[in-house]
Amino acid sequence: MNAKEKSDFTNGSILKKLIPFMMPILGALVLQAAYGAVDLLVVGRFGTTAGLSAVSTGSQILNLVTFVITQLAMGITVLIARYIGEKTTSQIGKLLGGAAVVFTIIAAALFVVMVVFARSLSVLMQAPTEAVELTSVYVRICGAGIFFIVAYNVLSAIFRGLGDSRSPLIFVAVACVVNVIGDLILVAGFHLDAAGAAIATVLAQAVSVVMAIFLLKKRDLPFTIGKKDFRLNDQCRRFLIVGLPLAMQEFLTQMSFLALCAFINKLGLEASSGYGVACKIVNFAMLVPSALMQSMASFVSQNVGAGKEDRAKKAMFTGMGVGVVVGIIVFTCVWLFGDVLTSAFTTDQAVIQKGYDYLKGFAPETIVTAVLFSMVGYFNGHEKTLWVMTQGLIQTLLVRLPLAYIMSIQPDASLTNIGLAAPIATCFGIVLNVIFFFYMTRNMAERKRVKNMQ
Repeated sequence: MNAKEKSDFTNGSILKKLIPFMMPILGALVLQAAYGAVDLLVVGRFGTTAGLSAVSTGSQILNLVTFVITQLAMGITVLIARYIGEKTTSQIGKLLGGAAVVFTIIAAALFVVMVVFARSLSVLMQAPTEAVELTSVYVRICGAGIFFIVAYNVLSAIFRGLGDSRSPLIFVAVACVVNVIGDLILVAGFHLDAAGAAIATVLAQAVSVVMAIFLLKKRDLPFTIGKKDFRLNDQCRRFLIVGLPLAMQEFLTQMSFLALCAFINKLGLEASSGYGVACKIVNFAMLVPSALMQSMASFVSQNVGAGKEDRAKKAMFTGMGVGVVVGIIVFTCVWLFGDVLTSAFTTDQAVIQKGYDYLKGFAPETIVTAVLFSMVGYFNGHEKTLWVMTQGLIQTLLVRLPLAYIMSIQPDASLTNIGLAAPIATCFGIVLNVIFFFYMTRNMAERKRVKNMQ
């Protein structure tokens, strides 16, 4: 099977097309998660407890930025796949040129906010007093390198839209090696603590961008792009219509996670550090559902563009099946060996136990999220991103965050109960999405019936 056949999702076995496309995305996500995990691992072993808390809190802020950019860039992925399915690839050059201008403006704004207001953000996050200064340094350094972080996520979105999930895996693998080496030299060698971890992260992202541009230039692209395309144009509006609701949902969702981090920071340095360690394990546990969601958007969009709605639905159910099987395995590992996993990041027994406490409550999320994210990917592929934003905000702001807050203010607050708020909210989200799925299916059937009658 040649490259063109592999990137054509409109024919052949769904499972045999979906899995090979998803695996490199999963691999890239694993390596991206390894950035933060390595930072915590090295700082936990060779830095200070305050440094560990600083990386934990600072990475929450960086995650907010990264995830919002990734979701906004989903508009690029969906439209490239749609244009390929429709055989109208001449629009892609204008799309990428306009997107480059938009994301440059966004990166410049983020640079100012993260560099100038680093300390204010750290205080807002209620970082423990001992870790405020180190958290500020971490955020400021990451802010200085934000152009690389934004560029990496946009370039990855372009590759996924083209049906190529392997190239991003190559350059992120190289970047991961750079990050590991950087952490060992700067944190373990020069004892730069949280600052060293931040510098290593930025350097790794810079290498990712260079590799991505190099690989993109070598490709035989199905479109051309010229200087005239690098301006605000009608394609900017279209990709923003798709991406903005997703970005807004992700922003508010991540803000809720920051609020959750602040709730837990109030419980003390050990709880803060334990939660930070648990979050790195959670990031790994959520990789398969995240890879399914990203893969599903491209897969479904291409089939919708080709007029193959039934195949798009089958892809969603196939993704659910794969995700649930993997989720059960991950759930078992987290539930039974959570303390072993947390002990890889620190030798502090109190921090290990706090991290394990949170994981025990969170564990069911590894199963139910596979169902939710497959549905979200299906809706994204249909450009129903306004609904995706709505359901995400309802489950996060009206269910997860209030539950977590209530649990955090109880006497002898339990991190297990706080963690349990996540799967409860996800189950609520699944119910909402099932209702919308039937509503959307009925509307599509009605439109098809009316069209056949004309």
